Parts: sequence; C-alpha cells; structure tokens
Amino acid sequence: MTTVDITEYGAVADGTTNNAAAIQATIDQVSSLGGGRVVVPSGGTFKTGSIMLKSNVDLHLERGAVLDGSERVEDYTERFKVSALSSGELTDNSDDTYILVGAKDAKNIAITGAGTIRGGGRHFIDSDTGYIYRSPNARPFTVFFIHCEDVTLRDTRFTDAGLWCIRLTGVDRALITGIRVDTDLKFPNADGIDLDRCRQVRISDCEISSGDDAISLKTCEEFPEYGPTEDIVITNCTLRSTSSAIVIGVDAVADIRNVIVSNCVIRSSHRGLAVNLGQEGNFDNILFSDCIVETRHFADDWWGHGEPIYVSAFPWHDKVGRITNVRFRNILARSENGVFIAGYSAGLVEGVVLENVRVELDRWSSWPGGEYDRRPFESGEQIYQHPTSGFHIDTAADVTLRNCEVVWGSRPDNFSHAVEAIDVDGLVIDGLRGEAAHPDRDPAVFEHSRAQENVL
Repeated sequence: MTTVDITEYGAVADGTTNNAAAIQATIDQVSSLGGGRVVVPSGGTFKTGSIMLKSNVDLHLERGAVLDGSERVEDYTERFKVSALSSGELTDNSDDTYILVGAKDAKNIAITGAGTIRGGGRHFIDSDTGYIYRSPNARPFTVFFIHCEDVTLRDTRFTDAGLWCIRLTGVDRALITGIRVDTDLKFPNADGIDLDRCRQVRISDCEISSGDDAISLKTCEEFPEYGPTEDIVITNCTLRSTSSAIVIGVDAVADIRNVIVSNCVIRSSHRGLAVNLGQEGNFDNILFSDCIVETRHFADDWWGHGEPIYVSAFPWHDKVGRITNVRFRNILARSENGVFIAGYSAGLVEGVVLENVRVELDRWSSWPGGEYDRRPFESGEQIYQHPTSGFHIDTAADVTLRNCEVVWGSRPDNFSHAVEAIDVDGLVIDGLRGEAAHPDRDPAVFEHSRAQENVL
C-alpha cells in the first residue's frame, strides 16, 4: 500500500500555516498512484482550510496528530448552499456553508486513526447568550461527503464542530465505528452525525456529545437525485445532546425506512429517541430496542422538552407525510417528561408499538414542566402546555402499549396520568403497571378513543 506523510509535500505543524495545498497535493498524488494512505503525523497541529478526498484514499491521523480548521473564511474554498439553516427549504436566500474535509463522487474513501480533527467552530461564534451561541450561517461542516460509495470512518476524534460535524449525503455503503464526536454543547446546529439520503450505513460503538442532535437521519431538499434514506443500523453508542440524541427526520422531504437502533445509552439530553416528521417524506419500518434513556428540561432555544420517546407528525410549513410501523422495545427511561406520540390530523401516525417500556418521571432541573414541544410547527402552538402523563397519545391509530410501566419519583401538580389517549383509533393496552401521580386522578384516561385495555 502506498503511504505518504503530508510533511513530504510541505505541511508544517506550527498551528498557523494553512496546509490545505500541501495536504491536497498529497491526496492527489496518492490517488493518482491507485490509492493508499495519507498520513497526518503525530507531534503537532496542522491548520488547514478545505481539502477533498479522492477515490481509494485513507486520510489517517496518527494518535496525537491534530488537523485544525482555519479561522479564515477565505481558506474554506469548498462551499455549498444548503437548506439546513433556512427552515429546511432551499431558497435564493439560503447561505453558502463551508466544507473542511469533503469528497464528491468518490469511492472507497476513509478517515481513520486515533488523531483529532477540529472543525474550527470556535472561530464562528458571534455571542454567547448563556445557553446557546449566536453564530453566522456561513460556517463549516467538519466532514461533508456527497455521492460517495464505500466510506469508512474509524477511531478518529472530532471536536469543535461549527455546523453538522459529519454529514454524509447520497452515500451508499458506509461504516462509522469507534469514533468520538465532542462538540460544544452550546453550539447550534452542531449535530454529531447526519445521514442524508444514504443507504446501507452502519454506525456502531461511537461516543457522541453534541450541541444539537447526536445522530440524525434526513432527506434534505437540495439533493433530490439521491433518493431516500434506508437500511440504516445504529448500535452500541453512548450519546448526549442539548437537543435530540437520536432523531429520524425533521429535514425530510423524501422517505426514510428500514432503520434499526439498538443497545444505546442516552444521558442528559433534551429529547431521547425521536421520530420527528415535519415535511413531505414518509417514515416506515423503524425499530428501537434495548436502550437506556435519560432526558431533562432545558432552555427553549433547543427543540425538545425532555420527552424520552417522541413520535410526531406536524407540518413544519404546509405539508407533512405519514409515519407507519414504529416499534420501541425494552427501553428504560428516566425523564422529566413523558412519552409523546401525536399527529396533526388523523391518518398521519399509525402502527406504533411500545413493549417493555419503563418510564420513571421525576424533576431535578429548575426549568418549567407541564409542556410538550411540537417544533418545528408553524401553524399552531409549538410549545404545547399540558399536564405530563407517562404516555401521552394524541391523534393516532393502531397504538399498542404492552407490558409498560410508569413510576413517579417526585409528584408535582403538573404530573398527571399514567396514560392519556386523545382521539386514538385502535388503542391496545396490555399489562400496564402504574398509577396516576395523584390519588384524585385516574391512572388512564381516554378521550374520543377506542381502547382494548387491561390497564392495571
């Protein structure tokens, strides 16, 4: 295998020189020889602007090596107009974003090694409000691969993201394993991993702490030619997020289907396991199993209000698709809010099963409770004021709770029923264990709902 050190092409580890030209020359040379490894050596910090991987190239960072995003916007020569920062819609006013490490139309590419890639996010902060930064829209994706095949990300540490840290768009066959993503928890839009219109992707054994969604599956508007997101496996990860730890959707104008999430631990997040449909895509065949979830209330700047499990279909703008066949099995949740399943109108949420789901509700933060968050949602009340139940189900069909449990820690007045069902067509409750938070309230209440129940 051809192996070339970037210092052989003039890169210097002084922390100030823009090494993009030297690194790109190394990549181009290795690719021209049929492929191999481009090595970022240990012992220093290599500052860089935009670099683009080529087919059959492995960018390998030795343990102790640092690749650091430049503070100069002119060093980001690769730019792309996206919908991510314009409410999910691509318009003439959508901003260009930057790319630190990119690739387009490449095959058999990789980022490996135990070194670190810093995304340069710290250079794109306008102000600190206390709970969230205000930043310009023009800031860099740390990694952005477009229309690539056979991608591997292994063992590397990614920090200081200024936007989505790792974005794969239109990628077929990818393995993301053993990486660490550690972004500033106050940085908006600094997701951990985003899969956009990708197929056959495995994410495993990763540790992610991110200011925005830790892992997010999308089908963004700007790439209609790449089709749906499908055949995704996420397993054995530990996650923390100021927003959603794992979310299917939000930016989704096409379908997402065949997704399995298992064996994950979620802690200190604003929302846990989420299926959040706000645009025209349809979501189908989604399985969550064997996860531990801890969620809490936090500032309204961040979507989520502590829901450990969240299934929602509300139009972000004017249209919304359907959610069908979603399963949650063997979930242990400790939360300041309950499970939330809701649709904007009948027929949008159907076929949701929760089996062996235990929800322990308690309060430990100082933020107000008695609220559910329906964002993004432009045509109605976004922060929904409502007493907290263990399971809140509103405007859905064919919903099953099997062997589920509700436990109350503290019992403030806005903690209410074990189950509340409103306009649910075909609700099955089998073996629910739990009681209302207060003795003057019923364990389960049904409003305009047909239920087959064996509640307690």
